[in-house]
Amino acid sequence: QVQLVESGGGLVQAGGSLRLSCAASGRSFNRNVMGWFRRSPGKEREFVISINGSGGSTYYADSVKGRFTISRDNTKNTVYLQMNSLKPEDTAVYYCAARRQGVGSISSYTSQYAYWGQGTQVTVSS
Repeated sequence: QVQLVESGGGLVQAGGSLRLSCAASGRSFNRNVMGWFRRSPGKEREFVISINGSGGSTYYADSVKGRFTISRDNTKNTVYLQMNSLKPEDTAVYYCAARRQGVGSISSYTSQYAYWGQGTQVTVSS
Protein backbone atom coordinates (compact mmCIF):
# COMPACT_ATOMS: atom_id res chain seq x y z
CA GLN A 1 0.00 0.00 0.00
CA VAL A 2 1.28 3.45 -0.91
CA GLN A 3 -0.03 6.66 0.62
CA LEU A 4 0.48 9.90 -1.24
CA VAL A 5 0.30 13.42 0.14
CA GLU A 6 0.45 16.44 -2.14
CA SER A 7 1.45 19.94 -1.11
CA GLY A 8 2.40 23.25 -2.67
CA GLY A 9 -0.83 24.34 -4.29
CA GLY A 10 -2.15 27.87 -4.04
CA LEU A 11 -3.14 31.02 -5.86
CA VAL A 12 -0.80 32.52 -8.44
CA GLN A 13 -1.08 35.11 -11.18
CA ALA A 14 -0.88 34.16 -14.82
CA GLY A 15 2.73 33.81 -15.88
CA GLY A 16 3.81 32.79 -12.41
CA SER A 17 5.23 29.54 -11.08
CA LEU A 18 4.41 26.94 -8.47
CA ARG A 19 6.08 23.73 -7.38
CA LEU A 20 3.97 20.86 -6.17
CA SER A 21 5.36 18.06 -4.06
CA CYS A 22 4.06 14.56 -3.49
CA ALA A 23 5.42 12.57 -0.58
CA ALA A 24 4.97 8.81 -0.75
CA SER A 25 4.98 6.26 2.04
CA GLY A 26 6.27 2.76 1.72
CA ARG A 27 9.41 1.03 0.57
CA SER A 28 11.15 0.82 -2.77
CA PHE A 29 9.70 4.07 -4.02
CA ASN A 30 12.04 3.87 -7.00
CA ARG A 31 9.92 0.98 -8.32
CA ASN A 32 6.80 3.14 -8.62
CA VAL A 33 5.97 4.92 -11.82
CA MET A 34 4.52 8.27 -10.76
CA GLY A 35 2.17 10.66 -12.45
CA TRP A 36 0.34 13.93 -12.01
CA PHE A 37 -3.22 14.43 -13.12
CA ARG A 38 -5.63 17.34 -12.77
CA ARG A 39 -9.34 18.01 -12.72
CA SER A 40 -10.83 21.32 -13.67
CA PRO A 41 -14.39 22.27 -12.73
CA GLY A 42 -16.86 20.48 -14.98
CA LYS A 43 -14.20 18.36 -16.64
CA GLU A 44 -12.90 14.84 -16.37
CA ARG A 45 -9.61 14.13 -14.66
CA GLU A 46 -6.85 14.52 -17.23
CA PHE A 47 -3.27 13.41 -17.51
CA VAL A 48 -0.53 15.97 -16.99
CA ILE A 49 2.81 14.23 -16.70
CA SER A 50 4.47 10.94 -15.76
CA ILE A 51 7.92 9.75 -14.72
CA ASN A 52 9.46 6.29 -14.44
CA GLY A 53 11.05 4.86 -11.34
CA SER A 54 14.59 5.99 -11.99
CA GLY A 55 13.55 9.41 -13.23
CA GLY A 56 15.20 8.84 -16.57
CA SER A 57 12.03 8.79 -18.64
CA THR A 58 9.16 11.24 -18.67
CA TYR A 59 6.02 11.85 -20.68
CA TYR A 60 4.13 15.13 -20.90
CA ALA A 61 0.69 16.13 -22.06
CA ASP A 62 0.92 18.49 -25.02
CA SER A 63 -0.80 21.22 -23.04
CA VAL A 64 2.07 21.48 -20.56
CA LYS A 65 5.13 20.77 -22.69
CA GLY A 66 7.77 23.41 -22.27
CA ARG A 67 6.11 24.78 -19.14
CA PHE A 68 5.89 21.92 -16.63
CA THR A 69 8.65 19.63 -15.43
CA ILE A 70 8.43 16.47 -13.36
CA SER A 71 11.26 15.17 -11.23
CA ARG A 72 11.74 12.83 -8.31
CA ASP A 73 14.05 12.34 -5.37
CA ASN A 74 14.00 8.66 -4.51
CA THR A 75 16.03 9.26 -1.36
CA LYS A 76 13.14 11.36 -0.07
CA ASN A 77 10.27 9.33 -1.56
CA THR A 78 9.07 12.50 -3.23
CA VAL A 79 8.02 13.53 -6.71
CA TYR A 80 7.83 17.15 -7.81
CA LEU A 81 5.88 19.09 -10.40
CA GLN A 82 7.45 22.38 -11.38
CA MET A 83 4.91 24.57 -13.13
CA ASN A 84 6.08 27.68 -14.97
CA SER A 85 4.31 30.19 -17.21
CA LEU A 86 1.02 29.26 -15.62
CA LYS A 87 -2.20 30.05 -17.44
CA PRO A 88 -5.75 30.46 -16.11
CA GLU A 89 -6.66 27.21 -17.87
CA ASP A 90 -4.18 25.39 -15.61
CA THR A 91 -6.55 26.03 -12.71
CA ALA A 92 -7.50 22.64 -11.30
CA VAL A 93 -7.11 20.23 -8.45
CA TYR A 94 -3.83 18.44 -9.03
CA TYR A 95 -3.48 14.81 -8.03
CA CYS A 96 -0.40 12.72 -7.55
CA ALA A 97 -0.68 9.05 -8.51
CA ALA A 98 1.44 5.92 -8.36
CA ARG A 99 1.40 2.69 -10.31
CA ARG A 100 1.93 -0.56 -8.49
CA GLN A 101 5.59 -1.37 -7.94
CA GLY A 102 7.26 -3.14 -10.78
CA VAL A 103 4.20 -2.84 -13.01
CA GLY A 104 4.40 -1.23 -16.39
CA SER A 105 6.01 1.99 -17.48
CA ILE A 106 5.07 5.64 -17.73
CA SER A 107 1.42 6.01 -18.61
CA SER A 108 -1.23 8.63 -19.26
CA TYR A 109 -4.17 6.39 -18.32
CA THR A 110 -5.83 7.02 -14.96
CA SER A 111 -6.96 3.39 -14.80
CA GLN A 112 -3.35 2.22 -14.67
CA TYR A 113 -2.60 4.06 -11.45
CA ALA A 114 -3.43 2.21 -8.24
CA TYR A 115 -2.77 4.89 -5.64
CA TRP A 116 -3.91 8.49 -5.46
CA GLY A 117 -3.37 11.48 -3.25
CA GLN A 118 -6.13 13.72 -1.98
CA GLY A 119 -5.29 16.52 -4.39
CA THR A 120 -4.11 20.10 -4.04
CA GLN A 121 -5.82 23.15 -5.50
CA VAL A 122 -3.99 25.33 -7.99
CA THR A 123 -5.69 28.55 -9.01
CA VAL A 124 -4.25 30.82 -11.67
CA SER A 125 -5.73 34.30 -11.89
CA SER A 126 -5.74 36.34 -15.09
